[in-house]
Amino acid sequence: MARAVGGLAGWRTAVAARFGAWLNRPLASFHLILSISALLSILGLVMVLSASSVSEIGRSGSAYSMFFRQLMFITAGWIMFYLALRTPVRVFRRFALVAFLASTVMLVLVLIPGIGVLVNGARSWFQFAGFAFQPSELVKITLAMWGAVLLGDRAVRTRSIRDMLIPLLPGALVVFYLVAMQPDYSTLVVLFFILLGLLWFAGLPLGFFVVGVGAAMSVAAVMAVAEGYRSQRLRAFFNSDDDPLGASYQARQAKFSLADGGFWGVGLGQSRAKWAYLPEAHNDFIFAIIGEELGFLGCVAVLGLFALFAYTGLRIATRSVDPFLRIFVATSTVWVIGQSFINLGYVVGLLPVTGLQLPLVSAGGTSAVMTLFMFGIIANAARHEPEAIAALRSAPKKSKLSRFLRLPDPEKYVPAKPVRGAPRREASYTAHSYGDVRAAESWEYGRAGSPRPYPGGRAPTAAYGSATPVPPEREYRTRGRRSTGSSGIDEGRGARRGQQNRSSDGNRSRHPGHGGRSGDNRDFRRGR
Repeated sequence: MARAVGGLAGWRTAVAARFGAWLNRPLASFHLILSISALLSILGLVMVLSASSVSEIGRSGSAYSMFFRQLMFITAGWIMFYLALRTPVRVFRRFALVAFLASTVMLVLVLIPGIGVLVNGARSWFQFAGFAFQPSELVKITLAMWGAVLLGDRAVRTRSIRDMLIPLLPGALVVFYLVAMQPDYSTLVVLFFILLGLLWFAGLPLGFFVVGVGAAMSVAAVMAVAEGYRSQRLRAFFNSDDDPLGASYQARQAKFSLADGGFWGVGLGQSRAKWAYLPEAHNDFIFAIIGEELGFLGCVAVLGLFALFAYTGLRIATRSVDPFLRIFVATSTVWVIGQSFINLGYVVGLLPVTGLQLPLVSAGGTSAVMTLFMFGIIANAARHEPEAIAALRSAPKKSKLSRFLRLPDPEKYVPAKPVRGAPRREASYTAHSYGDVRAAESWEYGRAGSPRPYPGGRAPTAAYGSATPVPPEREYRTRGRRSTGSSGIDEGRGARRGQQNRSSDGNRSRHPGHGGRSGDNRDFRRGR
């Protein structure tokens, strides 16, 4: 018995060691986001086919009509994923404002009767040639992209609160108003998450968040009781037994479906709730069908995929040296996880029903295409990690995946120059944050002729939890452990101090960058 327990423990240790070694590979983040996108897309297609087959037979005479429609949108989404993966990052920066203005104009046009189509009480759609397009899904990406460009550039140049809030906050409020006029309050919640993510990862002080969230909750409470159907949903949430066949019907049926599934589920395609018992089974409440057919294990698998996406997104954000990519990836991660949390919350009865979809799993056209496009930008950011750039540039030939996808080599990020006269701490910040920009430029992620060869022929790795890579000339050995220099906090003097310190009495533990926490290497949220 003891031998069996020891063997199991050894097997677990070996698996953990191999997985940890795989995570340390330069392109691990890229492979993770690619795998997550593919698994969520496949899961969504399978569950949409299962959940919609019965209703589609009665509506169109074919059990596969919704499936083929969703397959078409997923295919279009993967084309957008590929385009986003191949597009240089500088193109996203250059056209972010134009895209945001264009999507805002679409929000204005969709409100005009005769142009926008009224669906389920909301004028949120353009419809042509049998297809519908929802501009509010596009504005999610354009707002996140424009905000990341704006805040990333100003994080390098200046750090005043006014420059962080203007013009981002007025532009976001205009979008909020246009979406509320449709009305589409579920999308409004997601846009609010995006704005919070942008400001949080750009380093807005906590006090502003407390005031802003408090004001937003007050406005949400007023809006919740202003319309009859929203107040009815709240009453159904707090008193679900008062109207079991009316406002509470959908939420109660979702709970029944989850209970029927048990631990193992009733089997794929064997759901009873989809036989007209659960409305919107293929859309808003598809997680209930997953729980019924695949059981508790299927629900855990879905939660695991989104948890892995959260880890991967924050991993890419912390390793990105480009402020735009760092803020955009982190904000997009908050957006997807926040939307997923709300959807899962109202399916299991923890939140009122809002109508938000489960990203890439629920049936949806514009939502699926835009989500995969956003995932493509995140995958592009993963290829721009310093270790990934070093590996891709130093490899004698491209990998099979890069050759198959015909992916270009990622471009090195060139930091913007700080504004003269800005505070010294903020002005010294660059995306590289090495303290000496010339040393950083000469390093160039493993270019031949770098000032010091890599130990063992490997490219330098970023410090754990750091937003900035560590050039080899800034590495030290302190009490048998590896640590890094101040990395830009001391206004560009870190490299020179490190050289002086190495030529001194050898007591490197007194270097200003050692001992305590290094602010820029520990807090990627504030970008310093």
